[in-house]
Amino acid sequence: MTIIKIDDKEYEFDTLSEEAKDHLQSVKFVDAEIARYQAHIAVMQTARVAYAKALNAALVPESNYLDGDTIKLS
Repeated sequence: MTIIKIDDKEYEFDTLSEEAKDHLQSVKFVDAEIARYQAHIAVMQTARVAYAKALNAALVPESNYLDGDTIKLS
C-alpha cells in the first residue's frame, strides 16, 4: 500500500483513478524536468562567472577603453 500526499491530504495510490494516476505521472515528470533545467542553469551561471572573470583578466588597462557597446559582466 503506497500512500501519497497531495496538498496536505493523503491518498492511497491504488485507489486513484487512471486519470489521476496519469496526471500524477505528468506532475512527477514535469517536476523532474524543472529540477534538471535548474541544475543546467546553475552550471551555465557558474560558467558565465568564470568566463567573465577570464575576460576581465584578458582586458587591456582602463586607459585603453574605447567608446562603444557596453556589456555588463557582473
